[in-house]
Amino acid sequence: MSNLRINSILFVLILLCGLLLARLYYLQIEKGDRYKAMAKGQQNVVLEIEGKRGDIYFRDEVNALALTKESPYLFLSPEEIEDEFEEEIAEKLEDIVKIDREEILPKTRVVGSFYQIIKKNLSEEEYDGIVNLDYKGIYIGKESKRAYPGKDFAAQVSGFINSEDVGQYGLEGYFNDVLSGKNKIIKKTTNPWGFLFNSEDKTSNGADICLTIDYNIQFKAEKILDEAVKTYEAKSGTVIVADPYSGEILALAQSPRFDLNNYNEFKDYSIFQNNATQFLFEPGSIFKPITMAAALSEGKVTPETTFDDKYGCKQYKDYKVCNYKGRAYGLSTMAQVLENSMNTGMIFVEEELGHEDFLKYVEEFGFFKSTDIDFPNTYSVNKNLKDALKYNIDISLGNASFGQGVMLTPMHMIKAYSAIANGGDIPKLKIVKKIKNEDSEKVFEKEIEKENVISLKTSTELTKMLVGVVDGAYNKRAKIEGYYVAGKSGTSQIPYSSLGQNKAGYSNETWQSFIGYAPAYNPKFVILVKLDSPKTSTSEYSAAPTFKEISKYILDYYKVPFDYSIEEDVTNP
Repeated sequence: MSNLRINSILFVLILLCGLLLARLYYLQIEKGDRYKAMAKGQQNVVLEIEGKRGDIYFRDEVNALALTKESPYLFLSPEEIEDEFEEEIAEKLEDIVKIDREEILPKTRVVGSFYQIIKKNLSEEEYDGIVNLDYKGIYIGKESKRAYPGKDFAAQVSGFINSEDVGQYGLEGYFNDVLSGKNKIIKKTTNPWGFLFNSEDKTSNGADICLTIDYNIQFKAEKILDEAVKTYEAKSGTVIVADPYSGEILALAQSPRFDLNNYNEFKDYSIFQNNATQFLFEPGSIFKPITMAAALSEGKVTPETTFDDKYGCKQYKDYKVCNYKGRAYGLSTMAQVLENSMNTGMIFVEEELGHEDFLKYVEEFGFFKSTDIDFPNTYSVNKNLKDALKYNIDISLGNASFGQGVMLTPMHMIKAYSAIANGGDIPKLKIVKKIKNEDSEKVFEKEIEKENVISLKTSTELTKMLVGVVDGAYNKRAKIEGYYVAGKSGTSQIPYSSLGQNKAGYSNETWQSFIGYAPAYNPKFVILVKLDSPKTSTSEYSAAPTFKEISKYILDYYKVPFDYSIEEDVTNP
């Protein structure tokens, strides 16, 4: 019995030794060269990418925002280099790759090494020169390298991949699993964006992403925005262009930007953030049409309803809220309240509407939640406004009626104005048009998040009022001859907290913005321009002309026919 047990143990040991020897033979003989080359990974010199990372394309699916390219590099295997050729190899490579032989020579002599990198990103001429060398131990490897052809073009849209090939910021970060193909390890399973990764091969490619962004509009928006930031001496700026019906983002411009290929040269990480979706601000007067829309929709006011602005200020117990420069406008219609951007007039509108209904519409327009765009974004629940209703703090709700004390992103305003422009429906915003890989393709169609937030009648009335705003004295710099343009400017003081200062109250710096759409009665786009801390006094001198320049380009680009002959000089019909 004991002999049988001993023999069984010996058999098992012999079997294990056999399996071990077979494995060693496989690793060292059959796959030896492969694992020698993989020593580079153990030395943390070159990162290995499993499969090709998906590319990112603009709307035309031709122009690329981000590409993965095969990049050749030169490395030596010192263990294979014959001693008598070390000097000769160093001299030959010096001529080809323009690296001093004294730097190359020590790498030919590293004992026990099969991998010493000499140069990455070889040119075609360098590649050909190395291939023609006939020495043992000289190799050309290929690595997948992320490239951004436009350098800083749409930088905050794209984001980048870090040294570990993980997406950071923008689309690279948000869709990292899709682009890298990590979803493929989940066989026959759909991802959150609704398409299949049907592969067990862990080295297959990631999916390509095609954007809704129009390359030409993005290019022009960035160019005009850069000029505006420089001209008006702003710290930074943001432009969003969207289709108000489909919710497709046509441009998402930011200034300043950064070179995606050299992101590690930038130490202030805030430049990587996309301010259109990740930065909260107080919108100021561009919020006034939201309050007006609610009151029109509820029948509490009409465009002809009047308000007598006797004092230019509204007195609350211990506080007074005034119009710009304290100006009193006298008897004014609601159309004139918007045209003259009267704070007191908007407080009147909010009071006519009632606090509960006011906040109901603020919520309906989506200002208390995420914009739900497939892109990194943030939002505020604006708890202060809900508390103001709960504790009946009239001044907070009065201020909110004209956009003070409300925190939101520029993208929130684009979403709300899209509803005003398209007849009353809140569209699902999207920046991605299509995602496709070798297994499937997902096209993102138009979606409506909420129908009839305001009625078609309210949309039409408010659009006519906003055309009057642009035709009026304070926003005429946004007017485009031959077209009816609907829009509103806004200038709001920046809280100290938004400037990174730990104190309450407002600074003397301002956010200056303009948002509008054209042609007003059949809009092809809605545009928001926001400039941060420009030197101009109000947005009519900064954001409004910037809006006009971008709008004029798009109208020409789309070949949109005139609403009226320029000679007619027709105002709001």
